[in-house]
Amino acid sequence: MVSNIESGFSNEQTTFFSAFVSGLVQGRNLPHLGQDAEGRFTHEIEETVFGTPIDDLCREEVIKYEQNGLDCYDAIVSNAATNVFPEAGDVFRYKFHGLFYVAPAQDSFMLRCRIAGGALSTYQFRGLAEMAQDWGPGHADLTTRANLQIREIEPKHCPDVLMKLADLGLTSQGSGADNVRNITASPTTGFDPDELIDVLPYARAMHYYILKNRDLYGLPRKFNISYDSGGVISTCADTNDIGFYATRVGENDQGIEPGVYFRMQLCGITGHEQFATDCGVLLTPAETVPVAAALMRVFIENGDRTNRKKARLKYLVDDWGFEKMLAETEKKMTFPLRYFPLEKCEPAKPKDKQGYLGIHPQSDGKNYVGVLTPVGRMTVTQMLALADIADEFGRGEIRLTVWQNLIIPGISDENLQAALTAINATGLSHKNNTIKGGLIACTGSRGCKYAAADTKGNAVALGDHLASKMILDQPINMHLTGCHHSCAQHYIGDIGMMGTKVKTESGESVDGYNIVLGGGVDDQQAIAREIWKSIPATEIQPLIEKLLCVYLAKRIDDESFAAFSRRLPPEEIRSLTEEIDIAAA
Repeated sequence: MVSNIESGFSNEQTTFFSAFVSGLVQGRNLPHLGQDAEGRFTHEIEETVFGTPIDDLCREEVIKYEQNGLDCYDAIVSNAATNVFPEAGDVFRYKFHGLFYVAPAQDSFMLRCRIAGGALSTYQFRGLAEMAQDWGPGHADLTTRANLQIREIEPKHCPDVLMKLADLGLTSQGSGADNVRNITASPTTGFDPDELIDVLPYARAMHYYILKNRDLYGLPRKFNISYDSGGVISTCADTNDIGFYATRVGENDQGIEPGVYFRMQLCGITGHEQFATDCGVLLTPAETVPVAAALMRVFIENGDRTNRKKARLKYLVDDWGFEKMLAETEKKMTFPLRYFPLEKCEPAKPKDKQGYLGIHPQSDGKNYVGVLTPVGRMTVTQMLALADIADEFGRGEIRLTVWQNLIIPGISDENLQAALTAINATGLSHKNNTIKGGLIACTGSRGCKYAAADTKGNAVALGDHLASKMILDQPINMHLTGCHHSCAQHYIGDIGMMGTKVKTESGESVDGYNIVLGGGVDDQQAIAREIWKSIPATEIQPLIEKLLCVYLAKRIDDESFAAFSRRLPPEEIRSLTEEIDIAAA
């Protein structure tokens, strides 16, 4: 093998080339469905999918076996010609193109994009606004994966939507179904004065690697990957199947060259009440793509395809253990994994809970401004105005966050006041609101067939009610999710609510919530504990108001809400909340 010095390539370039070679090796060793290792078609292999007999496959796996979701574009075009919705298996296959038929909540499609690292040019942002105006409802929604969704799309417009995305330099391929979802990254990376490394190039490299490798579609279930730059703004990397956390290694006795690396965490799935766990692996930045690709291919070949509830990466690792998972991953690589004790890395910086809002200095002397978009919803008029602001006062870029808000970077000191005035004129705010700033909500029952409650409507009403009643001196995060799928990640909120149907005394079924308290991520990592079950949505506002009054009255010094709610037993929290006199408080 030619050395780096002899080849003239840097270490980073050599590792990237090794990644591509690794991909070729993996692809060459992976037989096509219905073929053996030599490419011969055999009856026996045609009757299994990675060793699972066809008769044992779950419904979604049978749909994928009958036709790869990427190959249903003809159906999309054909259905558009007659303006009809897909039927049977094509409903699932459309999701491979980011198109979700959301009936009966809405008799229309929702489009989910792919936006690597949440970074958009103003040209792209305007284009998305135009799509929402021309083919959608006149607004768009930011998501908890630093992504964007447009709803109320008719079948006849689906090809137009996909073509316009491509014209904008964007795609929605693989943003739904059993695929790798949007690659997230620290939203301030590249201009964060506290970060260790700009992770956007690696998030983009991962994004394109997945797009260009067909075998990485159709996993046993969805898969999430995130990059944390080591700065103080959270991207919730520990809620992902793979979380890459930037870290610094100093002088050591392990033979590792000092510098910036990534720790690899695996199996975050907070809807199943689990965070990602450090697996002892230390990677150079360029090694993250080939290692993730190898690990995903192990998952593709060995994940459960019979039971959707057990098909996530977590359950394969639960069965195998980290040692076997990493050993199998290493077999698909052209270089060995590097192991290094976590305690020998420099400690991570604590996160700024709502540092994605307000005015903050950049590493280049300019400023970024975090804009509060209530539960992620923006009108087309607001989107176009924000694009104009980013062009006139910023650097022509907008960053999306996993907190359903956005950031405008590159604003000079002399343009700062004019930019703030323009932002406020849109009806949005840059202010770090301790109550509304951490309000997260999924689509809810107005747009999702799984949701048991109107989460967006309830969240906005709750935020307005609380803001009119009190001022908190510390930020809290409130996450409202419509069902057990936990798209709004209720288990990581200070206050989390999961939609459920509640029976009243008269026997009527109404919207309600199960309420959990004390969640957090990163340095405040914790799965929230359930405190109340089956609370009607109409009772949420006074209950949460009482709860926060109890917190203010009973906390120790400047104790955070998360620490307070973890310190007290559930029964004491319920008792104190029941007894408190709001007027007196």
